[in-house]
Amino acid sequence: MKCVKWMVTAMVLTTVLIGCAQVPPTPVTQIKYSDGELPIPPEYKSWPKFLSDIQRTDIKQVREIYINPIGHSTKMGETFPNETISVMEIYKAREAADGTPLKGGDGKFVKGELLKVAVMGKGAGWGDSVTPTELRNGDWIYAMYLADAKTKAPDDTSTCRACHLPLTDKDYIFRYDEYFQKRAQ
Repeated sequence: MKCVKWMVTAMVLTTVLIGCAQVPPTPVTQIKYSDGELPIPPEYKSWPKFLSDIQRTDIKQVREIYINPIGHSTKMGETFPNETISVMEIYKAREAADGTPLKGGDGKFVKGELLKVAVMGKGAGWGDSVTPTELRNGDWIYAMYLADAKTKAPDDTSTCRACHLPLTDKDYIFRYDEYFQKRAQ
């Protein structure tokens, strides 16, 4: 009898544990975030690349940008839907002893250490709390983290907003056309 009770208890516990493991996470857009609060999705490296090996020669950086499947489903000429999240890894270009950036055989900067991770997300009403209001980028918000991907960077998200603001006809997305042209190939 003890054996049967033990087996029943084990089966119930196993069922509960399996059920808990299969509960899907709450979609990020069911939470209303503000600038600086959007977390880095842990699975972002499995997402499609928005663009790769972006050269920022003006500030000696190389960038890798990922976009979640929801955003990746967008077609040229459309705005990105709510629930779109993109993550940008910002790398310092490797430097020679004299401080000049190292370049690979293709003439591009060689990616060095990871400096920061930026997150840009769109959700219904997310941009409503942005001040000053003239820096609102629709429902897009921004967050910046240090290389450990946990510590918030001291960067002011107003800088992100001001830079993206002129891109209203591209849903505030840099390299919008380049992204869709690359996908068409």
